[in-house]
Amino acid sequence: MSTAAEHSATGTESRPAPATPAPPAVRAGGAVLLAVAVAAAAVNLRPVVTSLGALLDPVREGLGMSATMAGLLAAVPPLCFAVLGVAAPGLARRLGPITVVTAAIGAIAAGVLARSFTGSAVVFLLLTALALAGVALANVLLPVVIKRYFPDRVAPMIGLYSMALSVGTALAAATTVPLTDALGGSWRIGLGVWGLLAVAALVLWLTVVFLRREKGAGSAGAAAVQAKLPILRSRTAWALAAFFGLQSTSAYSAMGWLPKIYHDAGVSEEASGVLLAVVMAVSVPVSFLLPNLAARRGDQRLYVVVLGLCGIAGFLGLMLAAGTVPWLWAVLVGLSMCAFPLALTMLGLRARTPGGVTQLSAFAQSLGYLISIPGPILMGALYQSTGQWYLPLGLLALLLVPQMLVGLRAARARHIEDEAVV
Repeated sequence: MSTAAEHSATGTESRPAPATPAPPAVRAGGAVLLAVAVAAAAVNLRPVVTSLGALLDPVREGLGMSATMAGLLAAVPPLCFAVLGVAAPGLARRLGPITVVTAAIGAIAAGVLARSFTGSAVVFLLLTALALAGVALANVLLPVVIKRYFPDRVAPMIGLYSMALSVGTALAAATTVPLTDALGGSWRIGLGVWGLLAVAALVLWLTVVFLRREKGAGSAGAAAVQAKLPILRSRTAWALAAFFGLQSTSAYSAMGWLPKIYHDAGVSEEASGVLLAVVMAVSVPVSFLLPNLAARRGDQRLYVVVLGLCGIAGFLGLMLAAGTVPWLWAVLVGLSMCAFPLALTMLGLRARTPGGVTQLSAFAQSLGYLISIPGPILMGALYQSTGQWYLPLGLLALLLVPQMLVGLRAARARHIEDEAVV
């Protein structure tokens, strides 16, 4: 029997959802395989970015990138998430979410492997975009897979998903530089090796596709995305989109630039990668526990404020004394980045029906990631024009104030179905 928290996470606490076709039964063995596949996919959603952050200087030198273009490279993830997030529900309706996620993992593997062979900065950017297109689709649809196939275990599965995502991020940040050195010192090998991890995940998802033989049209998954809501009328939906956008600005700016910030402060290149791993490692246990804790509360405003204050302290510490107690700033920034699993949890709590959750997820993530695009580019431009990190880090600290304000609105115990009425 599911807990009250889990019912809340699926958005069915206050009112029974309209009848929809039951999702395909997930037997014990199939559930374990699918849970492992979800975790394996999540592990591959951030090394595309964090492995590049750890080797940003040699990549820039090898491909002749300017700091502004490197900032553009850091902005590609949210751009892909914004564009592909809109298409994800339609693709899931036609092909089924499992099939689309499998194709997305294939795109990650192909993009990561192929970009390590190019000598062109433009082609490198395009292949990175291919990999990130896969990340974008998986980002939106993995929560849908969880809600469809684990309806009574949404909160712990979101926790598993968030934790695995943090593990992949930390693993890439901590091991990319030493692994590159051990394999001969070429940044191409250091980046390309992460494609093998994506290939392993692809094998798992191909097995899931073969065993389930999922159909998109006419299935429970299609029913979950067909009911349309006037979501633009919902203030909660807009607040969640803004919260997603602002937390993504901090997250992708930090993942893209943090090793460089530490290195410029006198920290060695290898230690800078380890400190980025600390940022991600801090979020591993928190990402697993936070969805369960947040789902038990009527609102999540306390978590919004605490995480925001941690981020302000962390970015100000990096701005004023990055080389002094660098692990402390890494811990604080890592805690602030747990706003991502909090946002995922609130997506489930702010809608009553699976269809509402799907539409809210696509709207909030697509618009949110679109909002975050200028952040990494502006950081690169400010750094290039000043040669220092005071202005870029001050900007990130300042943006956490509106993040907390819109988060306080998004975290209130409301449902979009009540606000999005004609």
